[in-house]
Amino acid sequence: MTSDAGKERLYLFDTTLRDGAQTSGIDFSVNEKIVVAELLDRLGVDYVEGGYPGANPTDSEFFEEKRTRSAKFTAFGMTKRAGRSAANDPGLQQVLAADTDAFCFVAKAWDYHVKVALGCTNEENLEGIAETVKAAVAMGREAMIDCEHFFDGYRANPEYALACARTAYEAGARWIVLCDTNGGMLPDDIRRIVGEVVKVVPGTHLGIHTHDDTGHAVANSLAAVDAGVRQIQGTLNGIGERCGNANMITLIPTLLLKAAYADRFEIGVSRQKLAEITSISHAFDEIINRSPDRHAPYVGETAFATKAGIHASAILKDPSTYEHVTPESVGNRRRVLVSDQAGKSNLIGELERLGIEVSKTDTRLDRLLGEVKQREAEGYAYEAADASFELLARRILGEVPSFFEVKSFRVMVERRFNAMGELTTMSEAVVKLDIDGESRMSVAEGNGPVNALDKAMRKDLGKYQAAIEGLELVDYKVRILNGGTEAVTRVLIESHDKSTHRRWFTIGVSSNIVDASFQALVDSINYALMKAPRT
Repeated sequence: MTSDAGKERLYLFDTTLRDGAQTSGIDFSVNEKIVVAELLDRLGVDYVEGGYPGANPTDSEFFEEKRTRSAKFTAFGMTKRAGRSAANDPGLQQVLAADTDAFCFVAKAWDYHVKVALGCTNEENLEGIAETVKAAVAMGREAMIDCEHFFDGYRANPEYALACARTAYEAGARWIVLCDTNGGMLPDDIRRIVGEVVKVVPGTHLGIHTHDDTGHAVANSLAAVDAGVRQIQGTLNGIGERCGNANMITLIPTLLLKAAYADRFEIGVSRQKLAEITSISHAFDEIINRSPDRHAPYVGETAFATKAGIHASAILKDPSTYEHVTPESVGNRRRVLVSDQAGKSNLIGELERLGIEVSKTDTRLDRLLGEVKQREAEGYAYEAADASFELLARRILGEVPSFFEVKSFRVMVERRFNAMGELTTMSEAVVKLDIDGESRMSVAEGNGPVNALDKAMRKDLGKYQAAIEGLELVDYKVRILNGGTEAVTRVLIESHDKSTHRRWFTIGVSSNIVDASFQALVDSINYALMKAPRT
């Protein structure tokens, strides 16, 4: 496909929620999957692979609830088993029953795996590929085949690996994806082998799926594009099994900003969306509860950092002397002595995204920028806490009324025997608020101090009570920012309003985990009240 501007179209297929979910230590909840899908939609990828419908309760619920707005929502599954028809394969039919835009089926492309893993003949495997694709196409859906272990299979038996790709294409597959499943290929290997595949299957129907076991996943993906493929698979921040997958957060700026690709191709991510990629990358790290990689290309904290000396002196005169792209183009900022202006530009862009109009000459921007920098130094991270950032910005800009004032709170944790003689631990919270000069005190019990505080806070807000009836706390994450007995704790809370289906994130930082949690809870309620319709 060629655009009106004469550029070829490259398609981005994100597999964070499927292949990325195999990362050690990552276990997405349904709510987290929904938020990640929203981030991917916001970024502008073409396909979002949601997982394997029916494989587990989380994926099943996600497929029932989530639909992407612009990206093609894709279900993952396996080709039909040997000895069965497509109609009589329960696993295949379960995938085909998913209400998605596309299906991606994994197929063996290495004859050794066909024999050992599947226990069938090479011909039966080819039949399974063809019949699976035809079944999906007959339903009017896009069908893709992930040719697992394709490159290892090609080196062992090139004729058979090519036969797998050809069979999928001739059966009607939109994409045949060549997978470096073991992650051991190098760019020259990829370029040479893809060059042979395009003689059998048009590059406009080929994709690439690489792993980072040699540290070359991004380079291998680009080598495949150079050789003719037109779909790239990857994950946010390169998460994935073992050493990870090709990093979409690195690939996208390279495709948009480097002339070798930008002059030849177009992708679904706009330059405007590219300016949000740093915040999206950091927001995703917060969702999976890990610290952002400070040295990550394009989006890392030090990606555009320069110490004092000759480099800094040159950057002050002309930033291009030591920067291969402008930090603003990827939503990052320059970290030298004169970084305030870049910081203000990023700040204005974030305010615009939140719908806050403010003049570039407004002196309150300097105050807000200073406040944000001070809070970041204390441990706050607003990339994943839009609600807290918006509250802070609107308070400094004088746009948020004081709904209530917290006078004090107290939490007690007690371990005791209940009426059944069972040893239990309960928490009790007392919260004192001032609403329009009227003092209110609420008491509540919970299964932990945060749960008790949450209940007490929302127990009696007087005239504002109706505005928070649909409010619920759906996720709670804690990160220790430094070690020792005086460690600083950062708490990230996700809230959801059942009546409006709006969800938001708030943050709190303190050396006391309960205090940090309370800050985030207060922000959550204030945000709900700020967004509630005025009566």
